[in-house]
Amino acid sequence: MRGLLIFLLTLFIVGTATCQQMRIGVLRDHAVKRVQFSHNEGVYHIYGDSMLVGEIGPNEFISIQHGDSLSIFAKKGGETLGTFSKILLVQTTLNTSLTVQCKLPQTKLRKYKDDFEITATDRDLKIVNLVDMDNYLAGVVESEGGGRKDLAYYKVQAIMSRTYAQKYTYKHQEEGFQLCDRVHCQAYHSMNRFTPKIDTAVRETSGIVMVDEKGKYIDAYFHANCGGQTALPEHVWNNSVPYLSTFKDTFCVYTRQATWTKRIPKWEWRKFLVDQYQFPVRNAEFAPYLYNFEQEDRMAFYVSPVLGIPLRDIRKKFRLKSTYFSCHEDGDYVVLEGRGFGHGVGMCQEGAMKMAVYDFDYRQIIKFYFPGAILKNMGEDLFFSQSDEQWIKW
Repeated sequence: MRGLLIFLLTLFIVGTATCQQMRIGVLRDHAVKRVQFSHNEGVYHIYGDSMLVGEIGPNEFISIQHGDSLSIFAKKGGETLGTFSKILLVQTTLNTSLTVQCKLPQTKLRKYKDDFEITATDRDLKIVNLVDMDNYLAGVVESEGGGRKDLAYYKVQAIMSRTYAQKYTYKHQEEGFQLCDRVHCQAYHSMNRFTPKIDTAVRETSGIVMVDEKGKYIDAYFHANCGGQTALPEHVWNNSVPYLSTFKDTFCVYTRQATWTKRIPKWEWRKFLVDQYQFPVRNAEFAPYLYNFEQEDRMAFYVSPVLGIPLRDIRKKFRLKSTYFSCHEDGDYVVLEGRGFGHGVGMCQEGAMKMAVYDFDYRQIIKFYFPGAILKNMGEDLFFSQSDEQWIKW
């Protein structure tokens, strides 16, 4: 009997950990004055200040507009529903979805699963998607990673995105939601619409997150292409990260964004280095390197740390794809021969995609790019943290 109880409680706890509802602020790039919710799948009930005032079924929609004094005005088709302080759109069956389109200002339509909460601020509408964690992650992975990738790669992205969501779950708490749909949280521009493989990846990794040796959620940094060598975090943000290091990555060197070239006028290059960092153009030791620099392995500074010229500052000034470049002079120009795209810390996306093509599984890919990270299942961890005495009390 006790064994059956523990089994049932395990199912409950694992299910609770992996069927978590998230509050995600959507359409946050826009000051939304009017928005329309239309039928996509299933039937939704419309609640205005806790009262059932209608439903959204096939071929139906509701228009919600910002009003005065923190109020919102709602119409269903041509019928006025009223003025409220809060509107809830609640699905009547699981995994249904709505089409959402901002009408003022005008934006492209999006589609989202699960429920919605709409309230007003003093200037616009606040729209929150109350969404199951796995449905949210599927939308994030498609928004961040796109389609036509291998299952193992999608599993890695799902685990990274789940880890981020758990680590920063209170990032926007003061605004009434947990995370938003902008890139400083995680891009979430729609539910997963076109890539069923992503749903499989999220489901088969459900509950799995990445933690450090102390059991804390890690920052799962990633970038488009490392150019053949990942970067040290301290070279980018001045802070070391114990579970990350720099190493050679040959999986990405023949991919689309592995190399780049840029030509910059010599006068502009010289002016920046001299005016901003007092490059010693009359010093016999350093003068030959004003326009000529070789970076075989990733470095933090241009030519030498003695000069104090961070490569990240050069990247920002000249809008370079990465700090991983060498340069030489060619007539009136400095020619930069670069490698990679992005900051270079953590997972190289194109490298990980290639590893998946070569049949590495998601565990091997994560271990390659995050050698100090540990995979944990949130549900199992919650269960095994309980003692037998605690289970008996239940």
